[in-house]
Amino acid sequence: MTAIHKPNLAGLSLANLRALFADLGEKPFRADQILKWIHQRGVLDIDAMTDISKDLREKLKQTSDISLPKILEDYKSEDGSRKWIVEVASGSHVEMVFIPESGRGTLCISSQAGCSLDCSFCATGKQGFNSNLSVAEIIGQLWWANYHLGAFEGKMERQVSNIVMMGMGEPLLNFDNVMEALSIMMEDCAYGLSKRKVTISTSGVVPAIDKLKDYTNASLAVSLHAPNDELRSQIMPINRKYPIKELLRSVQSYMDSLSDKRVPVIEYTLIAGVNDHRQHARDLAKLLEQLPCKINLIPFNPFSLSDYRRPSSSSVSNFRQILQQAGYTVTVRTTRGDDIGAACGQLVGDVEDQTRRAERHKRRKAQSESASTDSAKVFSSTDNLAVTADRL
Repeated sequence: MTAIHKPNLAGLSLANLRALFADLGEKPFRADQILKWIHQRGVLDIDAMTDISKDLREKLKQTSDISLPKILEDYKSEDGSRKWIVEVASGSHVEMVFIPESGRGTLCISSQAGCSLDCSFCATGKQGFNSNLSVAEIIGQLWWANYHLGAFEGKMERQVSNIVMMGMGEPLLNFDNVMEALSIMMEDCAYGLSKRKVTISTSGVVPAIDKLKDYTNASLAVSLHAPNDELRSQIMPINRKYPIKELLRSVQSYMDSLSDKRVPVIEYTLIAGVNDHRQHARDLAKLLEQLPCKINLIPFNPFSLSDYRRPSSSSVSNFRQILQQAGYTVTVRTTRGDDIGAACGQLVGDVEDQTRRAERHKRRKAQSESASTDSAKVFSSTDNLAVTADRL
């Protein structure tokens, strides 16, 4: 006997909830009530929704469901950051991170279990890909963060004021579910977050960026990480399909569609000896001169399956100075939560890989570690020469 699929009220936007209530012969305002109960008051028990008639509550229990992913672990960093391990329906474990700062609290949310893009500097990509998260599994991360931070009891320790879709996965490869979740985040009857404070971070899925304007007006961050196609294709395979010129055209088109004067954030992970030379900074400044933007430099955060190294403080400072002298607003992301594996690029969770990529990366890592000490010395010497040449 085939199980009857019940809609999950926790994962429905206002528009979809209103459509559901219309099908039940109910008035649209019932959707507003449900959103407030779930997302503002933190109530998941339909019987506890006391401003809804008993008859309607019974009808909802028979025809729908309210369910969220499970929280398995809660890690607290010495710097105040928190990381939660979330179990989703596929059995995979994904991670979300809360970063408290002066005047704001940022929640980094995952959109997929694993990632199919295999960027060489990202721990998530090394795990391979398992599945897209559902709307309820995406918005459920915000619900759980508010729960653990005391929002539903009026005892909030720290407020979630900003959302960044920068956790595990490529958000625009889970387009429909991410758009629905963003709608709930920015809905006044739910979380009421400003469009300026909800950011989609993408590696550059151009067709999806091209249709963003028809679905959302959220802010945009672009993972660029290289100033030319040759280097970007080496560290980000997606560039072979959507090269830089095409990507920047798409980004500019989306920004032009917004009614205000927001600019995209260009994310650039600095990797020692790979993309952190002075010439890379000069090339980046030239590349972006026609695109109003802010640049966020991210010193690489090491993880076990990568041989990349974090750049020196002087390399980061030199890179930043060149961009600032070219007229750009530049920030350097402070590493937060690295003692609990929550820093940018370190999120891994527990994913049953459907691509076998994780197995390949582990095999390559093992082969690399068995290399001779003499080879390691040669590489070290070469790196030192590269750094010396960059300072000239």
